[in-house]
Amino acid sequence: MKQPSLIATHNSLLATDMCGITGVFDLRQQRAINRDVLARINDMQSHRGPDEAGLYLEPGLGLGHRRLSIIDIAAGQQPLFNEDGSVAVVFNGEIYNFLDLIPELTALGHTFKTRSDTETIVHAWEQWGEDCVHHFRGMFAFALWDRNRQTLFLARDRLGVKPLHYAVSDDGFLVFGSELKTLTAWPGFRRVIDDQAVEEYFAYGYVPEPRTIYSTARKMPPGHRLLIRRGEKVGEPREYWDVPFQPHRLALSLADAEHELIERLREAVKVRMIAEVPLGAFLSGGVDSSAVVAMMAGLSEQPVKTCSIAFADPKYNEADYARQVASRYQTDHRVETVEVDDYSLVDELARLYDEPYADSSAMPTYRVCQLARKSVTVALSGDGGDENFAGYRRYRWHSYEERMRRMMPYSIRKPLFGFLGATYPKADWAPKVLRAKTTFEAMARDTVEGYFHGVSVMGDGLRARVFSPEFKRRLNGYSAVEVLRRHQRNNPARDMVSQVQYLDMKTYLVGDILTKVDRASMAHALEVRVPFLDHKLMEWVSGLPVDFKLQGTEGKYMLKQALEPYLPHDIMYRRKMGFSIPLAEWFRGPLKDKLSAALRSPRMADTGLFDMAFLSRMADEHARGARDYSSPLWALLMFEAFLRNQEIQA
Repeated sequence: MKQPSLIATHNSLLATDMCGITGVFDLRQQRAINRDVLARINDMQSHRGPDEAGLYLEPGLGLGHRRLSIIDIAAGQQPLFNEDGSVAVVFNGEIYNFLDLIPELTALGHTFKTRSDTETIVHAWEQWGEDCVHHFRGMFAFALWDRNRQTLFLARDRLGVKPLHYAVSDDGFLVFGSELKTLTAWPGFRRVIDDQAVEEYFAYGYVPEPRTIYSTARKMPPGHRLLIRRGEKVGEPREYWDVPFQPHRLALSLADAEHELIERLREAVKVRMIAEVPLGAFLSGGVDSSAVVAMMAGLSEQPVKTCSIAFADPKYNEADYARQVASRYQTDHRVETVEVDDYSLVDELARLYDEPYADSSAMPTYRVCQLARKSVTVALSGDGGDENFAGYRRYRWHSYEERMRRMMPYSIRKPLFGFLGATYPKADWAPKVLRAKTTFEAMARDTVEGYFHGVSVMGDGLRARVFSPEFKRRLNGYSAVEVLRRHQRNNPARDMVSQVQYLDMKTYLVGDILTKVDRASMAHALEVRVPFLDHKLMEWVSGLPVDFKLQGTEGKYMLKQALEPYLPHDIMYRRKMGFSIPLAEWFRGPLKDKLSAALRSPRMADTGLFDMAFLSRMADEHARGARDYSSPLWALLMFEAFLRNQEIQA
């Protein structure tokens, strides 16, 4: 039975906006902020909020906001202030539990001028200070100024759905913004490439938090907050939340857990269906997006608006599976076909991401956001399902490798498999059963190194050949595996699968998946909401037994079992396809010349980072089919595109 419509009214619900925020804070004194400069850096991200711009300045402070109106369109302008104007906030996101917070804060003596989730932030700050973030359920990045305390407070949501960057200039100004381009537009910003960020980029395909590609800027890590007082040095952000991975005190049967999961997922979807603008969902035909659409259909009086991207090449096309779900729930479904030679976005992606970013699925993600925006302003997605429920195939392979590692001491395993990995030929052309080199290399490593080896765009050996001798000397032994080691030191999970789920949540989820969706969606002024990343749902799921999630070879086991009454069997139990594009073919065909020109360009040589002869060799070996270097070559192509974009912005 369908529930009442969740479409909001002006009187009862929140003033929420997806947007971009920016600001400048004088750390030393109260020097005037140039209004024209603030307006310019604010407008650098006008695509995030095309509906309205807001600026606020006082001595030593400037706040900027770009607004995409979602709810309470007639009100909700930012910056927003408390009763006496001493506290101001610029905010990107949604606080889903604001209707519970308003009466709680009112009873504590606070006066509300609006029924706005943004206003709950300023009153929560007055009441609880830094701990206000513990009271918020939602996705958010905000900056709050307290004039009486001469304090700036920055915070990012628990999973990092919304981005936040910051930098301190040499002349004592702190600059922050939703996107890195707002920082680089500040006159005092120095574009100094971070060597360790380069090493990390070519290992992971993105620059993991807290680094950016520039040594002069940082990303606020998910679940962190930063308090800055005028006259004091900027410290390190402090963590206020982490995925617990603590077993539930009372054990649940699988059947009970499946029932509770559906209730929790439905509730997480429900709170994300509030909007005064057209709302819909991405529908890829996979388990996660199909689950979200199934829950939405049961909560809406109107047909759910869904959209899918189809590919002309059947190897990459999931559109028929999406149509099955759309037909079952009678959604208002739109499909658009993308040709597999849609490689025109290389330069546009470099402009959008502001730093090197090598996930090629950013291209179809950009197209599906473009399609969705034709009919909706808000879209729900299935992101986070794989990380929560162990859906990636690499979790299964990691568990196999870990069992093998535990059968043999590391002192024996490292030299034995190290020798086999070094001597066994790389055979990309051969059947999978004969491609043992990667497995041998993984077995010679410890747990974290083994997982790092499996997720790397370029393994240690390939990076050693790609980088120049001078750059390797500058790295002084630093390896990108340290990113995972840092998180592993704080890893609360106990079993081998949960541990790598946790590592993905701290790295791949935020640095790759959420970054991809944020930039692609906001390029089209589209808001994306992610029910699977509801922190209450994630806390609960993390405490379930691992065999509820990965059972034998079946990932997402419990999720699929719970969804059997809602989705067709072949949707849930087919082989996962992913959102991929034919890179290998492109680099042997239509992109061959573009790639060759990029790898041999003077701007790549001038960085001093690369062994230019080896880059040419990679391109040549790939072109003639001797090796499959498609992912590393894409990473190099996007790095060159980043360098060109830097030249344009300079």
